[in-house]
Amino acid sequence: MHLKKIRIDPDKFPVKDCYPFNLKVFQGTREMEFHSPVTLFMGENGTGKSTLLRAVVHKCGIHIWKYEKRRRCEFNPHEESLSIAVSVEWADGPVAGSFFSSQTFQDFSQMLEEWAAASSGILDYFGGKSLITQSHGQSIMSYFKSRYEIKGLYLMDEPETALSPKSQLELLRVIKATAGSGNAQFIIATHSPIILSCPEAEIFSFDSVPVQKIRYEETEHYRIYRNFMADPKRFLQEEEPE
Repeated sequence: MHLKKIRIDPDKFPVKDCYPFNLKVFQGTREMEFHSPVTLFMGENGTGKSTLLRAVVHKCGIHIWKYEKRRRCEFNPHEESLSIAVSVEWADGPVAGSFFSSQTFQDFSQMLEEWAAASSGILDYFGGKSLITQSHGQSIMSYFKSRYEIKGLYLMDEPETALSPKSQLELLRVIKATAGSGNAQFIIATHSPIILSCPEAEIFSFDSVPVQKIRYEETEHYRIYRNFMADPKRFLQEEEPE
């Protein structure tokens, strides 16, 4: 374990009526304590799990590889400001780490390609192949297998996005083996029932206020997939899944 606890202090919110500070889950959650090397954030879209994950990334001093932002028709000055109200508690001092999301990985792969043009040996740290010459899913798995051998704190935002179910199982094996070595700690925001099934992982649900720890079988993701696989035709005829 590297990261023991994160705290949210509503008194430091610059506003209360603008995202993400208007989310009740942040107004009602004071702290989250970690007891497992694998922690999973789950909840519906817009519940704040990815936003909190990125705030923790920032607070831990982990760089997010990305190109300059494109212009947007509407701009929210507070969108990425949650970190000002977040604090972290380490077990034995800060450790290095990395942040992964499918979107930022594309930017990272392109940057890596540019660096490799000057020094091809850099690819040895990522499986020995150019990441952009592989399929998106293959390049992601090459990155996971090489990067997660190093001691550190690893935060991942919906890593299943570009992965087939078979690749998600492969990622799950990588996470389980690496976390079991005692070198790595993972905090993962996910919708995947495969990744949520990680043995001995702690699951925090952002669908409740404050954030609650729940069992795998209690997650909506598990129940929806279980019911659907049991009887797809009946499931599709129902207005709402049980």
